[in-house]
Amino acid sequence: MSTRILLGDCRATLRSLPDNSVHCVVTSPPYFGLRDYGTATWDGGDPLCDHRGDAQQSHSSTLAGNGHGTGKPLSSHLQSMARPFRMTCGKCGANRVDNQIGLEPTPAEFVADMVDVFREVRRVLRKDGTLWLNLGDSYCNDGKWGGRSGGPNARGGLDRERIALVPRHRRARSGLKPKDRLMIPARTAIALQDDGWWLRDEIVWHKPCPMPSSVKDRTTPAHEMLYLLTKRARYHYDHEAIREPAAWPEGPGNVKPTRSPPGEREGENANVRGSLHTIGPRETRQKRSVWTVPPSPFKEAHFATFPPALVEPCILAGCPEGGTVLDPFGGAGTTALVANRLRRDAILCELNPEYARIATRRLEADAGLFAQVSAEAA
Repeated sequence: MSTRILLGDCRATLRSLPDNSVHCVVTSPPYFGLRDYGTATWDGGDPLCDHRGDAQQSHSSTLAGNGHGTGKPLSSHLQSMARPFRMTCGKCGANRVDNQIGLEPTPAEFVADMVDVFREVRRVLRKDGTLWLNLGDSYCNDGKWGGRSGGPNARGGLDRERIALVPRHRRARSGLKPKDRLMIPARTAIALQDDGWWLRDEIVWHKPCPMPSSVKDRTTPAHEMLYLLTKRARYHYDHEAIREPAAWPEGPGNVKPTRSPPGEREGENANVRGSLHTIGPRETRQKRSVWTVPPSPFKEAHFATFPPALVEPCILAGCPEGGTVLDPFGGAGTTALVANRLRRDAILCELNPEYARIATRRLEADAGLFAQVSAEAA
């Protein structure tokens, strides 16, 4: 199976794809306001300036490699992490030029960009195609970009609170208050629905080992949202491919219930011999809307990656074998990795050339001599 990697902003690279050409889209856009993916350039100022402000000081971490708290000291690199300037460099006056999605000044502007991206996705998606959209959420703050919880915390260090950094004057206009949960997934899903998508399912991705949190006035986030959206009321969906093991009580009560024939009172003329029996290990049921999938870190990536186990049911249900799966936010290439393993072709859009190289190496290492990966500049 093959993978094409389109280098550049997905709002531009998607235009190179023909109408109705992909069977399924599985993607996870960047969090709003949390992570800088390193694609900015600077206009004016001092070309030798690093465009970073004061260092962030933090001396211990609550996160170990197994996801449990440790309180061990951080490395000197993470103890002192300089904050990048968000719009204008405070040292040399250069202006930041960056179109990456996720760094918009307000949630409304982020949602508007999401609508623009997925309007183009809808064009390239087949009429019977499906879009599986994973979105994470964050909290409101008006600090500087890369501040107390938006710098190393967003990169996997301390997780005091996932805080999106919204300037105070913009925050007031949007009605947001400090510590507000932004509800980015819900806002985006409703906006896409208003733009013409069918919103067919709301799936909870339950994370059994979430990042620990020291916040004391709310619960620790242990889930993200996964939405199923379509272009039409009828679409390709192979429910048999993602059936899950039936969950019935163990022991003597581990039996299938039985029903009486139509027109009979409950319990009368029921075919007990044919329907009341112990449930074996092969019994399955329709897949439920809460998916428990632990995180699956990829050591070469410097950012959060999709767990393959989250992507797999989306592709099995939404794309026929031999079809094409698209991820407009390709990242480390997890969507393509799973698609190729399941005998589907893949197309990735990726803004950062370094991440495209990471994805290429990962796909080639996984498929070996059978790897067919090509990268195309916009």
